[in-house]
Amino acid sequence: MKNSTLGKEYLKRSEVRLKALQVYLTEKSWPDVVRESQETLELALKGFLRCHHVEFPRLHDVSNVIRDNLEKFPKELHEKLIVFGRYSHELRRDRELAFYGSEDLTPSEFYSEEDAREAFRKAEEVVKSLIKYSNT
Repeated sequence: MKNSTLGKEYLKRSEVRLKALQVYLTEKSWPDVVRESQETLELALKGFLRCHHVEFPRLHDVSNVIRDNLEKFPKELHEKLIVFGRYSHELRRDRELAFYGSEDLTPSEFYSEEDAREAFRKAEEVVKSLIKYSNT
C-alpha cells in the first residue's frame, strides 16, 4: 500500500454516498437503498483498513479481514469493528439480489421500507464512526 491518502478518500466518498442514499429513500427505491448501503459500508471499511495499512482482497465482504487483524486497531474500537464486520457480511448477501433480483424474485416487491432503513442505518453508523475516528 503506497498511496497513504487513498484510505481517507474512501472514507470521504462513503460520506458523500450517504447523502446520495437519501435520494433513494425519498424516492422509495428500497432495493437501491439496500444495494448502495452495502457499497457505502464496503467503501468505508476498506478506507479504514487502508488507513491502518491492512491489505484486503478484492471482495465485497471484508469481515474476515477485520476479524483477523483486530489487534492492529485501537482496542476501544474492537467491539464496534466486530459489529461492523457483521454488517458487512449481512449486507453482502443482499448485494446482487437487491440489484438484479432473480427469476422468482423482483427486488422492488421483495425489499421493504424497513429493509432499506435498516441497511441505511448500518451504513450510516459505520461511516460516521469511522470518519469520526479517522479525524481524531
